[in-house]
Amino acid sequence: MDDSSSSRIAVDLGDWIATAAPGARLPSTRELVARYQASPVTVQHALRALTARGLIESRPGVGTFVRAVRTARPADYGWQTAALRAPGVRPGAVPTALRSVPNDVVALHAGYPDRELLPERLVRAALTRAARSDAALTRPPAAGLPELQTWFAGELAAVTPAGVTPPTASDVTILPGSQSGLTSVFRALVGPGQPLLIESPTYWGALLAARQAGVRLVPVPSGPAGPDPRELARAFAETSARLFYAQPNHANPTGARWPVALHEQVLAVVREHGAFVVEDDWAHDLGITGTATPLAAHDDRGHVIYLRSLTKSVSPAVRVAAVIARGPARARLLADRAAESMYVSGLLQAAALDVVTQPAWATHLRGLRQQLGTRRDLLVTALREHVPQADIGRVPAGGLSLWVRLPDGTDVAQLAYDAEKAGLVIAPGAEWFPAEPTGPFVRLSYAGANPAAFATGARLLGEALARQHV
Repeated sequence: MDDSSSSRIAVDLGDWIATAAPGARLPSTRELVARYQASPVTVQHALRALTARGLIESRPGVGTFVRAVRTARPADYGWQTAALRAPGVRPGAVPTALRSVPNDVVALHAGYPDRELLPERLVRAALTRAARSDAALTRPPAAGLPELQTWFAGELAAVTPAGVTPPTASDVTILPGSQSGLTSVFRALVGPGQPLLIESPTYWGALLAARQAGVRLVPVPSGPAGPDPRELARAFAETSARLFYAQPNHANPTGARWPVALHEQVLAVVREHGAFVVEDDWAHDLGITGTATPLAAHDDRGHVIYLRSLTKSVSPAVRVAAVIARGPARARLLADRAAESMYVSGLLQAAALDVVTQPAWATHLRGLRQQLGTRRDLLVTALREHVPQADIGRVPAGGLSLWVRLPDGTDVAQLAYDAEKAGLVIAPGAEWFPAEPTGPFVRLSYAGANPAAFATGARLLGEALARQHV
């Protein structure tokens, strides 16, 4: 093929196309071969070049034509506004914790553990075995694989004290992640327009699920040692609420862990008001110091709706969790889940069960505890050096992040903007409050990528903060 010949043909045809009407038919390949005394391959090469430039288009079996210039018409979706009416919940921006950011920034905003904190070999092997099993081709029961139900029930039963009846597998419903479980709990057990007591600050995903379910949020102040039982009792009395959402262990975002004495105090308040407490034990496997016992281990009368997820400790790709509930509450939750998704992927359930029943799982958790502790301490040290005016408060005994209070008067939104321009992404604390923020807070993750950059991130944060407080 002669490239100079094909280029010459393309230029000549291009001049003709410039004066031709849209839709004009080009001579056939045979005619062009004869006109330019070139081979069919050379002519085809010239035509492909013109097609790539958008000047011509080929219609198989018909011919080649001058391409009509199409004027882009702005999309008009205005009709949908009338069809959908005003939204019950106004859509918001993607939560900071879910944002994807470039690799060249220091990311302290993440809500998920870094890949090096996950049991990668266990997960890959488990998925391979699950793909070769019947789980890849069969529908699991609506409530979940019986073996996985038994494992979740056994985990809670193992820490249930004597005299308290432990849960059984029939109390367990497998979920496609705990976020899905929260949506079902709020929808099935609270209902639109009804009050939901909720710790403040608390997990942004719980706030999102509650608002999507249309419930009315009632904040209950909660600090490093959890909520005040008297404030909780007052909120129940004033609102006639029947459900309280809480994170007794390694709360997101504060890292708070309730004292053991508070467990029985909260249960006493809940029982007195004939209500439920939803215990979100999302960080069950993410403890650093000490072993936290779930609130649900002390309840056998059905007051505690217990949620536990494996997503953070196994893999974000294996979205498997469980809700443990007893009595009619469990029946309502199961009915809601059936309407929402019918069942959870048997493949993912089998893989999750495979991972957590391997001897290497316990070894992984021990290593995870050490790695999280090292990362936490590294970030704490960096903040104390570069941002001394920030108040870290009580260093958390587990979880994935630090909850940091900044000096009064700090414009956190502006701080986040300035920090990102400098190469640091942080999560403004306002996203974790069900009402107005009680101060200028940020949540900084020590479980994200590249702990070697913590010092750089702290320095960038300190510099951005200093520009506001000159």
